[in-house]
Amino acid sequence: MKNTGREYELFVAKLQQALLDSDEFTAKKNIKVEVNKLIKDNWGIERQFDIYWEYELAGLVYKTIIECKDYNSDISIDKIDSLVGKARDIPDLKLVFATKKGYQSGAKKKAEQNKISLLIVREQNNSDWLSANGTPLIRKIDMRLYIKSPAIIKTFSPVVDKEWLEKNTDLDVTKPIEVSGTSTEIIIEDIVNDDRYSINDLMNRLTLSENEQYGEFTKVEAFEEAFISYNNLRMKLKEYQVEYSIAPPAIETIEIDYTKELIGVIEYIEQGKIKTIFSNGVIKERINKNDKEKNDFR
Repeated sequence: MKNTGREYELFVAKLQQALLDSDEFTAKKNIKVEVNKLIKDNWGIERQFDIYWEYELAGLVYKTIIECKDYNSDISIDKIDSLVGKARDIPDLKLVFATKKGYQSGAKKKAEQNKISLLIVREQNNSDWLSANGTPLIRKIDMRLYIKSPAIIKTFSPVVDKEWLEKNTDLDVTKPIEVSGTSTEIIIEDIVNDDRYSINDLMNRLTLSENEQYGEFTKVEAFEEAFISYNNLRMKLKEYQVEYSIAPPAIETIEIDYTKELIGVIEYIEQGKIKTIFSNGVIKERINKNDKEKNDFR
């Protein structure tokens, strides 16, 4: 299929719109980037430009066009000549040229003479993932989350102090005493260790105490002095036995791929700067120190 250049124009327009939206000044202007813009010259002839946007400041309208060439070779001087000729009879246009690879020396000189800004607008490559000193940057993070569930208590069997009950309550100690309530309502108070926790808290403590083990367990906890409380009833507790189970941890994998977030790169030839544009609106800028030719052209 023939390359019409349309896809590249849309790509450049998308990056330029992201830049305008991220800038505090231009964002307030609500600037919209147009593709395949027709502008009449001084002779009334419509001339086509790949990308166009404008904004007004202090009563003046500032207009910018970008000529896009989706070439796999450097741009020659005749392409700059063509843009100069097309825009000659349209006053007050800021001219910009964008391509994927680069520019021949004659094209750079012609652009400089006509105050045309030259851009390389491309997709990311390996150089975009190096720090200023050449250290590789992180492109992807793979995280594995081990999610442990609280223990599931199947039976909770407290042993209360019968003598204490006879002296301090009106309960009939000849009958079984049922301890009932929600996991947050039943409270254990360990006086000696100054500890107070609910059955719900106990479920989490049991999980942590098993050191990554899972299965069926039984635990007996004895006390020197402790109490169990529920439904406004407080009884002295001698010990409890709890039967519980712990399920294997659930494993969840999270992948953060920064390369998928980087939507494009713009190199500013005369400025020696590179901007990387991310899908979340983040724009990162760095100096292109490795390209001496670009720096010499500044």
